[in-house]
Amino acid sequence: MQHNDDVAYGEATLPVGIRSRFVDNSNGLTMHLLEAGYAGNNRPCVLLLHGFPELAYSWRKVMLPLAEAGFHVIAPDQRGYGRTTGWDGDYDGDLGSYRMLNLVRDVLGLVSALGYRAVACVVGHDFGSPVAAWCSLIRPDVFQSVVLMSAPFAGPPPLPFHTADDTSPRHVVSSPNIDEELAALPRPRKHYTAYFASREADANMRSCPQGVPAFLRAYYHYKSADWKQNTPFPLQSRSAGEFARLPPYYVMDLDKGMAETVAPEMPSARAIAACAWLSDEELRVYSVEYARHGFQGGLQWYRAMRDARTTAELQIFSGRAIAVPSCFIAGASDWGIHQAPGNLARMRTAGCTHLVGVQLVDGAGHWVQQEQPEQVQTLLLRFLQQRTAPVATA
Repeated sequence: MQHNDDVAYGEATLPVGIRSRFVDNSNGLTMHLLEAGYAGNNRPCVLLLHGFPELAYSWRKVMLPLAEAGFHVIAPDQRGYGRTTGWDGDYDGDLGSYRMLNLVRDVLGLVSALGYRAVACVVGHDFGSPVAAWCSLIRPDVFQSVVLMSAPFAGPPPLPFHTADDTSPRHVVSSPNIDEELAALPRPRKHYTAYFASREADANMRSCPQGVPAFLRAYYHYKSADWKQNTPFPLQSRSAGEFARLPPYYVMDLDKGMAETVAPEMPSARAIAACAWLSDEELRVYSVEYARHGFQGGLQWYRAMRDARTTAELQIFSGRAIAVPSCFIAGASDWGIHQAPGNLARMRTAGCTHLVGVQLVDGAGHWVQQEQPEQVQTLLLRFLQQRTAPVATA
């Protein structure tokens, strides 16, 4: 798995002032990153963490304004993505390397390699949001403020409490399995995380009949504010009946892969031409990278998340919360706010003790920093100006 220097990362679409380079993170990876504001010393660091199926490139529209405000802005291709190398992309390979604590170690090693003992703010979008959250919860001395985007953080998984002298009858039957409940619906369904964890998911998307560019175009469109049916609302419970109210890209037909799920929502040529937030040139950057090595690296994150050993490991932090200044930003048309019932409320009450704002951006769906970059820039800069934690560099 080697990066290909024949095609420059971002091709001609990276704004002038953003550069691409590689850094050894001392955790087995040669991390590819984009950076802005790299000229000059003693600039506080802002770290931007992407989600799935994205890249460091997803931050291109907000990096320069942050750099112009005086920050050194860093956006890496995370483990399993883009031109970062050293990760295991085999379905039967080292899944443990994708556990949350190792993803945090990846990030910590990167900022240490770059000479930072503290980061002014770590910002995470989609699956980058829980990585940013865990960074700030585990090492608040390093990650001194945090912005979570699209995926609320409800706090660490709880530990069973005060059970040693519990004499109540134990139920042999465990709690209902949501995957089984969804499959038993009159219209049989499955949760997208179960699909992403399946062996067939990578091939279904990477080798789909429509091709990777058309697949990604439909997927990005489907989860954006351009798909007008994205009108999210809170779900009442974590039950099959409530989950069935989610769009098909979250709760899929049981007999379909994601390629078949998104294909009917492929926007028209006219709609694509009118898409100001993702041109065909920009889409090509994603499709070139994903066509090169597939989706399995990113899919490993979902497999590790569903592994009971991950939950057990994270229970070490049960009862703790993010105590550094925090903020939540999402598109007003983003179902990601509500797809995990109750998480938004728990973030407010238990996940973060210094939450200074929950901002929902009009005219944006899931890809908020790409769909409405000007509004996101404004919110990020406002938060960075308000943060109270001190910042230090090596």
